[in-house]
Amino acid sequence: MRFMRLGEPGAEIPVAGGDDGSTWDLRPLTDDLDGAFFASDGLARAAAAIAAGELPEFDGGGMRVGAPIARPSAVICIGMNYAAHARESGSEPPKDVVVFYKHPNTVVGPNDDILLPPGSVKTDWEVELAAVIGKRARYLSSPDEALAHIAGFTVANDVSEREYQLERSGGQWSKGKSFETFNPLGPWLVPTAEVGDGSGLGLRSTVNEQPRQDSTTSDLVFSVAEIVHRLSQFTVLEPGDLINTGTPEGVALSGRFPYLAAGDVVELGIDGLGEQRSVVRAATR
Repeated sequence: MRFMRLGEPGAEIPVAGGDDGSTWDLRPLTDDLDGAFFASDGLARAAAAIAAGELPEFDGGGMRVGAPIARPSAVICIGMNYAAHARESGSEPPKDVVVFYKHPNTVVGPNDDILLPPGSVKTDWEVELAAVIGKRARYLSSPDEALAHIAGFTVANDVSEREYQLERSGGQWSKGKSFETFNPLGPWLVPTAEVGDGSGLGLRSTVNEQPRQDSTTSDLVFSVAEIVHRLSQFTVLEPGDLINTGTPEGVALSGRFPYLAAGDVVELGIDGLGEQRSVVRAATR
């Protein structure tokens, strides 16, 4: 089952899709794919309603694809969570999770434009497996317990402005992470029951059809369940919260590739979770 939101920004319609191409309107069950929906076991309720024939089919052909979750209350990001990426960034793999935050309004649809900040010459791409919290998580006892608190997985692009992140940061990465449009998300949310623990998924990115990243989530330093477990020791995770779990090597920060410029096309995807395609545009004031 694939959960999506279709329509113009601020007016997205929650839908679910099956492997056979069928799409069902979820509005009889919920206004949106938000924290309240996940907290009320919405994914399972939707699947049951579809199986019982209780939801109308929906024709979303030609509609914009929005982010597969409504604006989250938090976007929590894990840094340097692939050993090779840590080293291309000039660091050794961390001993504990490296955490930073993005503003929730960075989240946009998977095919929406990425807007270059005025004067930026160091904007970078980062394909990431993203997890969505399904149940409130605090002081969890183990990664096994943590996995049961994850509603599902989707694709994220943790777009980063490296000058603000590293040279003008004051020690805090979020300054280079929270520009508008800096978190394209989707196209789908796939439930944990269908993805498992998120390991073994190939993830990749290209810029202007030229390969950039090509790795697997099995190379994560900290697994998704371990991330959620560790986060729950110092912050309460709420249903609908988004966790970006880190990016593999192959970004512009490595020095091997140019940074993004207006007109570039960034494409990325993860096995079973779909593909994104964003055009880079210059932001206007």
